[in-house]
Amino acid sequence: MSSATATPMTRPNRPNIVAVGTIVWLASELMFFAALFAMYFTTRAVQGPEIWKENVEMLNIPFSAFNTTILVLSSVTCQFGVFAAERFQNLRTGKIWQLSKWGMREWFALTFAMGAFFIVGQIYEYAELVHEGLTVSSSAYGSVFYLPTGFHGLHVTGGLIAFLIVMIRVSKARQFGHRQATTAIVVSYYWHFVDIVWIALFSAIYLVH
Repeated sequence: MSSATATPMTRPNRPNIVAVGTIVWLASELMFFAALFAMYFTTRAVQGPEIWKENVEMLNIPFSAFNTTILVLSSVTCQFGVFAAERFQNLRTGKIWQLSKWGMREWFALTFAMGAFFIVGQIYEYAELVHEGLTVSSSAYGSVFYLPTGFHGLHVTGGLIAFLIVMIRVSKARQFGHRQATTAIVVSYYWHFVDIVWIALFSAIYLVH
């Protein structure tokens, strides 16, 4: 199979204003989630451990742990896509089952599918909790559960849209060069960020009782 692979003389190793801007923006997003963590633990301290434990028992921790594993592994597939972008490989050069031959688009498509699976899983979990009576307005716990996880879900959705935009733009480009590689790398920064934030959220909400 032919590959839309370009081999420019230089690699994307210089500071890029878009990358720097993304890092600064992610720092502000980190402060936003830090405020949500503070809200969660403050409410937990006010409510007391017994009331908190009753609400935590409603959570399906094994399912959420599986969903979390999918999201964490998507960071791995995303990084493989970055490695392909850094060597300016857009498409796979071998059979579909030869993962070592995959290009950026194959790895990003897999990452997108795993991220979408996580969102579907989160929607399913929300539906189950609402069915059991846990809503945003039902209790203080409901508010501090849905707000952080909901905002994170919106961030994941934003990442999925970014993957789509990257893959569409790359497919329309005449060659895969420095600009396309830099865009892929910047998107990976965001995706790794939302994964790390979720690990912290999962640990605080599902594991720390």
